Amino acid sequence: MAPKWRELADTLAARIRSGEYAPGQQLPHIRELVEAGEGSKSTVHAAYKALEAEGLVASSRGHGTVVRQQTPLKRLGVARYDKAKWRDGDQVAFIADRVATGRAYRRGDQTQTVSLVEAPSVVAEAHGLPVGADVYARARLVKEGDQPTHTLTSYYRPEHVEGTRIVDPTPGPAGRGGGFRVLYDAGYEIDHMKEQLFARVPTSDEAKLLQLSAGEWVVELHRTTFTADGTVVEFAIGVHAASRFAWEYDFKVPDSTHGGKADQ
Repeated sequence: MAPKWRELADTLAARIRSGEYAPGQQLPHIRELVEAGEGSKSTVHAAYKALEAEGLVASSRGHGTVVRQQTPLKRLGVARYDKAKWRDGDQVAFIADRVATGRAYRRGDQTQTVSLVEAPSVVAEAHGLPVGADVYARARLVKEGDQPTHTLTSYYRPEHVEGTRIVDPTPGPAGRGGGFRVLYDAGYEIDHMKEQLFARVPTSDEAKLLQLSAGEWVVELHRTTFTADGTVVEFAIGVHAASRFAWEYDFKVPDSTHGGKADQ
């Protein structure tokens, strides 16, 4: 037989999923459920902590326990990098995700800092540089409204981006079309990418920055961007709140027996 707190958590979760408690709505205060006979203070508290760990609610001082948005953002695969979006238009990748999900956005939802740093080992390896070589780090924090969704830090060789908008710390994308358009205008047209994903527990700093609930994991992304001749023009590390994204890929299935190239 399930413990009382688990039964209460399951009951509240069902009400959230049915829409009885809508996104943004505050759940009853703990004392209200105690007075209603739903269990002791410790039982209700444990149920709320379980809902928080499952990504259904968020708790904070002054706001109580609030139901979270239940439809995660689509994090598109190949489609988010369509050249027609950023080369011919002004739809950078994070905006492409919002459009595909039917969610509003502002260019200012992305903030950034740019600095010249010593390349960590993973960055140096991706770029084929010695550890400690100078690289530009363009760090972005992306939000949806007031809630952070992810961070993304792109690392570039100085000779590829020196004097371009990429090293301009103005908030928002790096001008029309973002960073990929800047590289394109500089003669470095992106051709193909490799992405790697890692699920892990966040650091305390990441949990604070992304406003993560207790027990919520993150998905770490490593993205290597190449030109047609194999030159690496960007290596990026992203940290995404796991419950705020649905990763979506749509691709042609390769058949290497007929000369098609299978993914590595």
